[in-house]
Amino acid sequence: MKHPYLLALYSGILLGLAWPTYGISLLAFIGFVPLLFAELKLRNNHPKSGVKVFLAAYITFFSWNLIATWWIYYSTFFGMLFAVLVNSLLMSLVFLIYHKVALRLPAKIHLVFLVAIWLAFEKFHLNWAFSWPWLNLGNVFATSTSYIQWYEYTGSFGGGLWVWLLNIGFFKLIQKFNKEGKSKEVLLRLGTLLGFIVLPIVISLFIKSNYTEKENRLHAVILQPNVDPYDEKLRLTNNQIGQMLVELAAEKTDDSTDVILAPETVFYRDMRYDAFTTSPGFLRLKRFLGEYPNANFIGGISLVEVIHNQAKVGPETNRYNANTWYNEYNSAFLMSGAFDSIPLYHKSKLVVGVETFPYKSILEPIFGDIMLDVGGTVSIRSTQKERSILQTAKFKAAPIVCYESVYGEFDTGYVSKGANFLAIITNDAWWRNTQGHKQHLNYARLRAIETRRSVVRSANTGVSAIINQTGEIEQTLPYDEQGVIKGTINLNDSITFYVKYGDYIARVAIFITGILLLFAFTKKRTV
Repeated sequence: MKHPYLLALYSGILLGLAWPTYGISLLAFIGFVPLLFAELKLRNNHPKSGVKVFLAAYITFFSWNLIATWWIYYSTFFGMLFAVLVNSLLMSLVFLIYHKVALRLPAKIHLVFLVAIWLAFEKFHLNWAFSWPWLNLGNVFATSTSYIQWYEYTGSFGGGLWVWLLNIGFFKLIQKFNKEGKSKEVLLRLGTLLGFIVLPIVISLFIKSNYTEKENRLHAVILQPNVDPYDEKLRLTNNQIGQMLVELAAEKTDDSTDVILAPETVFYRDMRYDAFTTSPGFLRLKRFLGEYPNANFIGGISLVEVIHNQAKVGPETNRYNANTWYNEYNSAFLMSGAFDSIPLYHKSKLVVGVETFPYKSILEPIFGDIMLDVGGTVSIRSTQKERSILQTAKFKAAPIVCYESVYGEFDTGYVSKGANFLAIITNDAWWRNTQGHKQHLNYARLRAIETRRSVVRSANTGVSAIINQTGEIEQTLPYDEQGVIKGTINLNDSITFYVKYGDYIARVAIFITGILLLFAFTKKRTV
């Protein structure tokens, strides 16, 4: 058997090469196998093997993170280092816990624990302050949506479970082959494993071929302004932005248009929470909508709410000076020429460092302005606790802002509130023309399958798209190109099993993890 660290490197490369959008997703079914053999060798040959196992795991997870998410570099070099190094550290600690349990429990039990603790970790990574679930295993099939139509029942955690079960199956198969060679039982197990790959894919293809969208048409116009967020966006006034949006929308808007979609924070500069509706850019847009009575506009806006009363200061409020505070929002708004009120939704899953400073009261005195070094802010964006929808007499839109589209159960909250399509607004220009914006686009396909909701997606520099309820991309605009998409989607009011029950697989995994941890550390070591 090869050196454990070399085996660990093989695992990292396999997992990286499985990742969307250039990867081959089926490689994920064997990606962890070399690492499992590395851990087994170290456990059997080194009495105090914890440090060595941790190093082997770190080689795997660092390689995987670097191959799959190196593109963060284009936003910030220090941010990329932080994401890769820390995420690799967390994954390695999870694997180290598995190793400690494996020293105490039989293989049939500790391998169950491995699956459970990994899925529990992924659930944790979806919800804590330093959340970064980009590499959750179920995401690996984002470009292979024909394989995973059953996500409407399991969510992406079903994909993660599938990946781990096959990795353990191939790990045990190779062990048996090393002992017995090409025995009848080995060949039978190989056939079973191949069947466990093929059967879910066949089921998925059957679901897809029999899925028909109910016809309930919504006519959409999607804008892609292609404004450079590092320079041009900071120079344009809101009036200029409003004029640009009107000119783009005018290319494809007609009397049948129901919704016009524009990107995240398309209105960016100096927008006061109590006065944005009277800004020249907004008024220009409202006049345009008045020409099309059926049309509604959904777009992004950055808002600042100034506070002079300390009693109104909340945990996400920033201090400006001794007597002034402010809340800063990354929001989506709904506008029509027919009504005066402008409903808002405030983005609630924030990008660590860029939009929020986790545990600020504890970390800021220690690290100072470290968040500025990772390309972010020392202020905090304010959020809203519950999902809300933007609705008219025609539709109920889920206003998903950028990073929020990576969170499966979180996005079901919009659908539970009645959303009949997903309106994703984002700005992926920070990563330039790399795998970053491509992965982000394809993750939206998973949300379409999980909720069986059509997706309209407006990205500032691309890729804007229309995605149907089976996760197929029907229309796109190329990256770094200004333009407009005109298309139709079907609204859907049905509730999927996953929308109803959410990440139940992860919750079961958390329960199993707790039980087996308790069992492992209250019994004597077996090896």
